[in-house]
Amino acid sequence: LAISTPSAVLSGVARAARGGVLVKGGGPLENLGTLGAIAFDKTGTLTEGKPRLADVVPLEGASEDELLRVAVAVESLSDHPLAAAVVRDGKERLASRDAQLSTMPEASDLQSITGRGVKAQFDGKSVYIGKDDLFAEVDGPPLPEAMREQVESLESAGRTTMIVRYGERYLGVLGLMDTPRDAAKAMIGRLRELGVRRMIMISGDNQQVVDAVGKEVGIDEAWGDLMPDDKVDAIKKLRQQEDVAMVGDGVNDAPAMANATVGIAMGAAGSDVALETADVALMADDLNHLP
Repeated sequence: LAISTPSAVLSGVARAARGGVLVKGGGPLENLGTLGAIAFDKTGTLTEGKPRLADVVPLEGASEDELLRVAVAVESLSDHPLAAAVVRDGKERLASRDAQLSTMPEASDLQSITGRGVKAQFDGKSVYIGKDDLFAEVDGPPLPEAMREQVESLESAGRTTMIVRYGERYLGVLGLMDTPRDAAKAMIGRLRELGVRRMIMISGDNQQVVDAVGKEVGIDEAWGDLMPDDKVDAIKKLRQQEDVAMVGDGVNDAPAMANATVGIAMGAAGSDVALETADVALMADDLNHLP
């Protein structure tokens, strides 16, 4: 008995390693066998994590060029994946209309407003870019009704929205789209066959967007509008009910992973934080390795 248990564990860990899955010891390996629920981060885990700019909707009195110029200048200071999509696709749209990008003033003083958006200076004025909640919290004119309706219509179509305000003027709204991974639906099906009862998706994204993605991949419960601390609370709540694994890409999911029975990091070859925090690391960025 004294020899057989460690050798079975070693054999399991070695077998997983051959399949590109790093399991940090016997504890996490055994815990995987008792999971009742798995919580997934949305962006970059169940979705491609390569958002694209799908909609550019200027408010009356502003032009698409002005909206894109301000958004591109500010977001080029940020390292968020959504910001990168705005810069890449925004520049492409401006170039296609021969808008002179080289003469654009640069933005400065970027400040991140956690879970809400960003603030920066551009051409002598303050710019705010973020979700609608942000504009209820900062000084200045309230969100126009026409814009609120536009935001709701984009979100019900599964878009993540960003509102742009330049000085006292609202310029418009940008709609971004992140496509679910091809492998997600089949992977969820396989996990059900293996006996995992509950699949939950947790995300900082708007609830309507999260519902749209959840429905597409076959998730049981989709929890949106969560700040990083809320994700940790969600995992703690689930853990009181049953053993739960948290699957994420590790960078901003680390605290939630640390509170789960088993933390599983996706595509960990690229992230030191993920390897450090996770109990199990999928070295390739491939969901099929999870079941």
